Amino acid sequence: MFLENLGIDAVDPIRVGRFWEAALGTTVLTAEPDIYETRLDIDGEAYLDLCFPRVPQPPTAPLRLHFDLRGGERQLEIAERLRELGARDLDIGQGQVPWIVLGDVEGTPFCVMEDREAYRDTGPLAALPLDVADPRREGDFWTWLTGWVDAPGTGPRTLRHPSGRGPLLALCEEPEPKRPGAKNPIHLDVRLEAEDDADEITAEIERRGGRELHPDWGDLPWRVYQDPSGNEFCLLPAPGPAS
Repeated sequence: MFLENLGIDAVDPIRVGRFWEAALGTTVLTAEPDIYETRLDIDGEAYLDLCFPRVPQPPTAPLRLHFDLRGGERQLEIAERLRELGARDLDIGQGQVPWIVLGDVEGTPFCVMEDREAYRDTGPLAALPLDVADPRREGDFWTWLTGWVDAPGTGPRTLRHPSGRGPLLALCEEPEPKRPGAKNPIHLDVRLEAEDDADEITAEIERRGGRELHPDWGDLPWRVYQDPSGNEFCLLPAPGPAS
């Protein structure tokens, strides 16, 4: 298994996808009214795909996963460039902080970070902070699920691709428990490999505190789960005709 996708709900996938493609320097894979996909290279072989599926209305659930962009010494310059692409400044109650809070073209908050040693080699996407109930427990869960490994960071538990490159998955203590029935507007997707057995992995997910969901979304080739803190993720089929 490996972490393959970031799923970002969008009312207008093409508009939002093109914003993030310009912001991060990614490469377009699919550009259709109902889905926009663009690829962020990590180390020449590993990658993360940003997938923007269409949703009928703007998400209202609190963000439990968001984007932190690397700013560093160019923080002000990068923030201004993002404003020129359509981002706007947001006040979400952050107060006096060293990072800059912006909203993308549909108002989804993200941050442009100040200089931090942990972000020096991440590329333009510095970190993916994920709210969880127990960072240590969820760190073990996501390490097993993705193959990412512990790395220096700024949160209670931080994971990173084993190449030591690309964004950090920062597991942060949640400000409040996940609201039942409130789907995360941004979620992670894990891709099976040919040797993986989906039923065996499902059993292990449940043993580790997660659970499978059965949403009424029609006949899908992937399966939907929650981690032990209730954060949704999808288990995608192994590469092949079904994927």
